[in-house]
This record gives sequence, structure tokens and C-alpha cells, in this order.
Amino acid sequence: MSKKIVVITGSPRKNGNSFAMTEAFIKAAEEKGHSVKRFDAATMNLGGCHACETCYKTEKACSFDDDFNLIAPFISEADVVVFSMPVYWYSIPSQIKAVIDKLYSFCVAGKDIAGKECMLIACCEENDMSVLDGVRIPIERSAALLKWHMAGEVLIPGVLNTGDIEKTDGCRQASALAEKI
Repeated sequence: MSKKIVVITGSPRKNGNSFAMTEAFIKAAEEKGHSVKRFDAATMNLGGCHACETCYKTEKACSFDDDFNLIAPFISEADVVVFSMPVYWYSIPSQIKAVIDKLYSFCVAGKDIAGKECMLIACCEENDMSVLDGVRIPIERSAALLKWHMAGEVLIPGVLNTGDIEKTDGCRQASALAEKI
């Protein structure tokens, strides 16, 4: 059965390692017949949550009119939400953090988006797998709060420079992640 997948990336480096894994995932998902909508947060106009709690009061997810309002309807309709990012300073890159924070809008507005599958694709410079906890744990906790099922993760350490991902099996793992859908 074909599913609707939303992929949200958080790297500003267009030819970076997390992008390579994202592209491998998308190609595999589309080959399986799924529809994929990709949003590259680093190229979008996204601001942080203002905690005004006026979400969806104007029929938009966020009262502050930024590009989250373009993303939110796709998240709402998706069967699967995939976050892809590198680790920046032991945490989630700011380029994607605004999107993750604004998922709060669904909770404030009482929008039921439970039951989705969630996946994470991430990489980091250091060889220590615990460095990936800075992105893994917040995504897992966010999924739990939203009542999404964590359906898979690809966590690749030891990549910094463009192309380093090719020295790992990260792209193969990202392609295989599509098999879990």
C-alpha cells in the first residue's frame, strides 16, 4: 500500500552527508511506490515558536506567517514523517529545530495527528555513537508525545567532510529504512 511520506531535512549543506542519506531514502521509498514530499528547512523562512498558543486560530498552524504553514498540512496528511539532519554542536541544527518546535501547534489546537510513523536519519562528526543522542532522544520523545511510532533510525557517526558518508554504509541503511514502511 502506497503511503504519504514527508521528509524534513535540517542541513544547510546541499551536498552533505545527511543529504546523501536522505536522497537514498527518498529514491528507495519512491521505487516502492510511496509518495514523498521533501522540505529542506535550511532554505525556508522558519522562525522559532513564540509560545503564543494561538495555533490554528487563523486556519494556519502558526499565527506568525512563516513556512511552517506550508509544511503543517503535509505533516497532517502524512502517514510517515522522516527527520534527516547532522548533529550540530551535540544537538539538533537550528535549521530544523523551528519545525520540530512548531509541532506543538498540533497539540495546542487539539489536532489529532496520532498514529503516524516517524523515522530519523542522522550523522555526526565524532565516532562516539552517544553524540547522536542529542538528536535521537528529542525526536523519540517528540514522537512519543505526538503518539507516533518510531519505525526506524539510521545513525551514522564519524562523518564530517562532504562525501565521508560514502566510506560508510549510511546510504545503504537509509535505503533499507524505506523497506520498513
